[in-house]
Amino acid sequence: MSFRTDNFVGHRAVGVCVALIAVIAALVCTPVNAAPIAVKFPEGMTHGFLLVRSLAGEILGQGEMIQTLKEDDLIENQLVFRFKDGSLHDEKVAFSQQRVFTMISYRLVQRGPSFPEQLDVSVDRGTAKYTVRLQEGEDGKEEVLTGQVDLPKDVYNGMLITMSKNLRKGSNETVSVLAFTPTPQAIKVYLHAVDEDPVNIAEVSRKATQYVYTPQIGMIKEFFGKALGKLPAEFHYTCWIMNDKIPSFVQFEGPLQLMGQVVRIELVSPRVSIKKPEDEKISSK
Repeated sequence: MSFRTDNFVGHRAVGVCVALIAVIAALVCTPVNAAPIAVKFPEGMTHGFLLVRSLAGEILGQGEMIQTLKEDDLIENQLVFRFKDGSLHDEKVAFSQQRVFTMISYRLVQRGPSFPEQLDVSVDRGTAKYTVRLQEGEDGKEEVLTGQVDLPKDVYNGMLITMSKNLRKGSNETVSVLAFTPTPQAIKVYLHAVDEDPVNIAEVSRKATQYVYTPQIGMIKEFFGKALGKLPAEFHYTCWIMNDKIPSFVQFEGPLQLMGQVVRIELVSPRVSIKKPEDEKISSK
């Protein structure tokens, strides 16, 4: 989805995601009239570390999210995943949070064998300009497109997790994302809370709300199924958020690109690695 991207730390879970637009790259256009999301929990500076796993638990890569506060209440968020096979997912989003969240600019780069399409897309609200660089596989011919696009007020590429944290507990909402088909088209994505699941924190058990993100593909779904080989019958992404006084990201599951592998993204904590005196004695023998 285009998985960009929101913050993954504390009450600032990255806009994974699923950045999350590549996740939705290549979907279809649908009229969009949803309202922007009101700011309930303002974003700030944060630095988080992530793991990318297969659904079987294999570590595929690691990630890092850095979010900074700029002038005029502007937030800049960058989410980077580096995979063991050399692939790269680099997602950047800038947004304002004056009463409502507003995406100002967005860029997504995906390259390497983990991604069926080599992608470099960017869009800017101020200039209305977009650039799309698309290449089938690592050896295909690159296609470059430029132009202008009017961004809806509620477009949230790379910000779906942040939007989920700002919903009332158990509530649902419809927002927009840009899908690059390859020209940018606005589509609706339904964010809905479906269940509460147990979450373990050390020896303490808590509850996390499970959100499902469902792109409204509509009547073009059958066409894309034929064009891309096989489109999943129920195409969606799943995210878990702890809705305490301050909501926090727990986990995300979904593909980082439409026809890519479904992955699991989770938090990881840095650990200090210090040699003990007895370890040094053993190594010197």
